[in-house]
Amino acid sequence: MTGEPLFDLPVPPPVTGLPEVAGGWPDDPVARVLLDSGVPHLDREFDYLVPRSLDDSARPGVRVRVRFGHQDVLGWLTSRGSEPSTGAKLLPLRSVVSPEPVLTPEILDLARAVAARYAGNVADVLRVAVPPRVAKVEKALNAEAAAPEATGIPAPDTKGSPAAGGPSGATAAEGFDWSPLRGAEAFFQQVRAGDGPRAALTVPSAHGAWDTATLLADAAARTAEAGRAAVVVVPHQRDLERLCRALDRRVGPEGYARLTADDGPTPRYRAFLQLRRGLRQIAVGTRSAIWAPVEHPGLVAVWNDDDSLHAEQRSPYQHVRDVALVRSELAGAGLLLASTSRTPEVQRLVESGWLGELGVGRETIHAVTPRVVSTADSWETERDPLLARARLPQAAWKAAREGLEGKHGMPGPVLVQVGRSGFIPALICRDCGTPARCRHCTGPLGFPDRTASARNEAACRWCGRRERHFECPECDSSRLRAGSRGVDRTAEELGRAFPNTPVLSSSGDHILSTVDDTPSLVVATIGAEPVVPGGYTTALLLDGDSQLQREGLRTPGQVLSRWFAAAALVRSRQDGGVVVVTASQEDVVGALVRMDPAGYASRQLAERRELHLPPAVRMAEVTGPANAVTAFMDLVELPGASKDLPWIGPVPVEDWSGGEGRGGAGGSGPAGHAEPLRHRALLFFPYGAARSVVEALRAARSASSARRLTEPVRLRIDPFDLP
Repeated sequence: MTGEPLFDLPVPPPVTGLPEVAGGWPDDPVARVLLDSGVPHLDREFDYLVPRSLDDSARPGVRVRVRFGHQDVLGWLTSRGSEPSTGAKLLPLRSVVSPEPVLTPEILDLARAVAARYAGNVADVLRVAVPPRVAKVEKALNAEAAAPEATGIPAPDTKGSPAAGGPSGATAAEGFDWSPLRGAEAFFQQVRAGDGPRAALTVPSAHGAWDTATLLADAAARTAEAGRAAVVVVPHQRDLERLCRALDRRVGPEGYARLTADDGPTPRYRAFLQLRRGLRQIAVGTRSAIWAPVEHPGLVAVWNDDDSLHAEQRSPYQHVRDVALVRSELAGAGLLLASTSRTPEVQRLVESGWLGELGVGRETIHAVTPRVVSTADSWETERDPLLARARLPQAAWKAAREGLEGKHGMPGPVLVQVGRSGFIPALICRDCGTPARCRHCTGPLGFPDRTASARNEAACRWCGRRERHFECPECDSSRLRAGSRGVDRTAEELGRAFPNTPVLSSSGDHILSTVDDTPSLVVATIGAEPVVPGGYTTALLLDGDSQLQREGLRTPGQVLSRWFAAAALVRSRQDGGVVVVTASQEDVVGALVRMDPAGYASRQLAERRELHLPPAVRMAEVTGPANAVTAFMDLVELPGASKDLPWIGPVPVEDWSGGEGRGGAGGSGPAGHAEPLRHRALLFFPYGAARSVVEALRAARSASSARRLTEPVRLRIDPFDLP
């Protein structure tokens, strides 16, 4: 054998996918585009050609319009290269929507990591991360940058900004005193050095010297003064308003940018571009602010990770806490998870050593927290024979009266926390106790206001129909009584019980941010408690047992978290502060009495480890029609040892939420419309196998989308509302 070829055939030239054009192609003519599509099997980058006319504007990070199939679609230009990744014929870009590179490499990497963690689409994540374009904002900022004197807006002065370490308009008195917190100074030294420290912080109080808005504002300002950017995320709009007021005092209104959808598209996009262009070093906001495109992030802070508003309601249903964990690790930034309570998820990170802890000594906790009285203990039950039947026990009544009169300190407002909004949100049969249900959709009946109660005219909370002639399906009785009382009815009853005392209501669309120190009764639903500068004299935590009876793995921890948040607004015991809790579950109430959120979270985590439940393990939830869920389960090919992981279900889903059948087993939705019965399957898997299992679930989701043999299913990883 001579090694010569048997046949002298011509070798075809390599396929480059670049057609010849007049004038040739520019440098790096291949653009890789991620389509703005929620279709799972299109969750990848496609190659397009960059015409010479778009060479200058087609930069990585810009929005583009491309031809895909038979239509024009939007996409993100992620990178440019010299060679295509495929031998297929390439199409040119149709247009560049805006030359503004709104997608930074860091945010793109973060979106990819979050999509991989939650088995979702990168495009779905970016839709949350980058706000919609507002062209006039780009023009205005360009005009300001080109000629600030013509617009009347001064050019940014980085020499005197907090980011440059120079003087700001705030004084040192507006800062927060970190000395009572063990490890706080070392934490900020590491932030200034760029070492990326990670810590959990549980604050014992949330007013006065422990004002949480001042704490978060000072943490952000300290980071900016070291030349690093800070991102602070809070759950509620009222939390953001308080934080912005604290930042106004600390760094001035030009020292930060706020990102929240409630401000509207124009202010939000303006703040986004200010951060993207480096004009602001501090980003604050609600859920979407975790994606703020700041340069050189030094600190990512999240307040109250147990709040449900931190959980994204759109696919892939990511949680702000997890996004913050991933971002701090990818960017090497510091991480601060602060709250008045402690979740098992954070406790797991603390016990594993991944998170440090900014500790508060027991002496400090005892000095700044109120005295907690449980109406269910033996001492109280012996002295109040009607305790089991009273919604406002004698101990609560006495504590409210003494707080208003200032018996143990200065008189001041009394907080009354109730579990439900409205007037009487739930009715039951007076004779047999059966819950009153709508005849049309089986929804719960209630009295929406005082007038409806006087007329005995119930209304369905689902379909809104009025029920004037109720008849119990069990005993044929037409008599109704309150199954629960809302904030409006509670305020009315307290107004009669405490005449000549102002009664303020905070719930629903009318949420108070702050109230003054004048003696008054403040009746608020959970999470709507206003802040008093000097603290409440007393807090009455009502409806505890009814809250704890709700189904859900998170229920006890969430109820306790809400109690800790309310107790943190009350004065210290030295100043006469008292919290009265009306619940009988000893382990939850005991944690509040001891002011020990970390201890309760640790016990919860230990129980979950024994039962192999989240957060000791990770979980996937698949919801949809029974045949679709079963077909999806068959597509999942778990790798290696994970093949033996058992699926639980599918089983019918009894509640109706987000498209699931409200009628339970009957499968009828609101107003009697037939809905397909939804089923749910669960898969629990250890953290060590999480990457491979989530990749398998993501691949099955893509395959199911491509085949389109059944209806789509909803896939959620580590859902916040655990079943």
